[in-house]
Amino acid sequence: MDCMIRGTQMANRVLIDCKGLSRLYERFVGSVGCLKTGAIGGRMMSSQSQALADCMSQLDPKQVQLLDEQCIVVDDNDVPLEAKSKKDCHLMANIDKGLIHRAFSVMLFNSSGELLLTQRSDAKITFPSYFTNTCCSHPLYNELERDEKNAIGVKRAAQRRLQTELGIDSLKIPLEDIKYMTRFLYKAPSGGLWGEHEIDYALVIQKDVPLNPDPNEVKFCHYVSKDNMMSFLKNEELKGNQVTPWFRLMIENFLFEWWNQLHDLDKFQDHINIHKLP
Repeated sequence: MDCMIRGTQMANRVLIDCKGLSRLYERFVGSVGCLKTGAIGGRMMSSQSQALADCMSQLDPKQVQLLDEQCIVVDDNDVPLEAKSKKDCHLMANIDKGLIHRAFSVMLFNSSGELLLTQRSDAKITFPSYFTNTCCSHPLYNELERDEKNAIGVKRAAQRRLQTELGIDSLKIPLEDIKYMTRFLYKAPSGGLWGEHEIDYALVIQKDVPLNPDPNEVKFCHYVSKDNMMSFLKNEELKGNQVTPWFRLMIENFLFEWWNQLHDLDKFQDHINIHKLP
C-alpha cells in the first residue's frame, strides 16, 4: 500500500532558501556557548537572532505554529526537568549546551508483518523529505502525556500524532495495543540551525488500520517487508532521499530482532536501560 502527496514548487523553494539561512546562522553561532558579553557579543547575538528570524519567516506556517508546543525537557536519565518549546528543544545552539527532550518513534506493522515507512514532508523543519519509521514526535508537557506509569503518557502522545499525521483514528489503536520496547538517547544535527537531542521511546504496534495522511506531515508512505526494506531504502538513497538518523539507529540496533519475533515481543522489552547511541 502506497500513499503519495506531492509538494509544491513554492515549498521546495522556501526549503532551499531556509537551508541557506541555516548555514548563515551556523557561521554566526560558532561557539555560542562561549560568547562573551559586550559590544562584540551583542552584535553577534543580534546577527544570530536576525538569521533565525529570517529563516522562521520562510518556513511553513503550520509547522512554525507547532514550534510553540511545550516539550518535556529531561536529563540523560530521562528525569523530567521542565517544559520548553519545541523550537527551543530543536535549536542546535541549545542542543550543544546539553538540552535533551523526551520523544517517541512508532513502528506500525500490518497483519502481514510489513512495516509502514513514511517520507517526511518537504515542509518539516528538521530532516525534511527524509524516510523514516511510521511516526516520530514528542509527548507534550501536560498531565496526560507526562504520565510515566507504563509509559502511558508517551503512548497517548503516539495516539495523538498517528491521528494527526496519518489520519489513524485513536479508537483503532487502543493504548494496550502499543508496546513500549525500550529507550535510546541520540543527538543529530539537521543543517546548521536545527537538530535533535532526544531520549526516544521505541513503540511497536501490529494492526491493520486505514490511512489518510496529512500532506503537511507526510509526503509518501509505503509498507515494506522485512526482506525488501533495506533494498527499498538503498534505492531511495540513490535518488537522493536520505534516512533519518534515529531510524537508522533503530535499524542498526533493534529493528530486525523485534521484526523476527513480532508474536513474542515481551522478551525484548527493556524499560530499565537507556541505550546511549552515537
